[in-house]
Amino acid sequence: MFRADLHAVTAMDHNHYYHAPDLARFGEVGKGAPELWEKFQAWYGAVFAEGALTAREKARSALAVSHAVQCPYCIDAYTTASLEHGSNEEQMTEAVHVAAAIRGGSSLVHGVQMRNHLERLGM
Repeated sequence: MFRADLHAVTAMDHNHYYHAPDLARFGEVGKGAPELWEKFQAWYGAVFAEGALTAREKARSALAVSHAVQCPYCIDAYTTASLEHGSNEEQMTEAVHVAAAIRGGSSLVHGVQMRNHLERLGM
């Protein structure tokens, strides 16, 4: 049975799990719960409205976060948004490096958890 399931998966005609055209279908997520989707849309719109941060700063922050959470749809969307709001390639690349440094640092700082456990084990 496993081999049949494996064959079905490998026989799929897909190059990868994420498909760029699916980003345009994001709104379809709300079909099952339109009231919740409307609330999410209102909140999301408010988050990205000009405020203490400019739309440019928010788009570039979202681009960095998109890399940290590894969302290819978000990476595409916020690369475009960053460009539309006036960011350039150098700024966007630096934002990605900031995200990578934070992600790497957060992995390393969890080494303290390991050290604490080693100490509890008397090592």
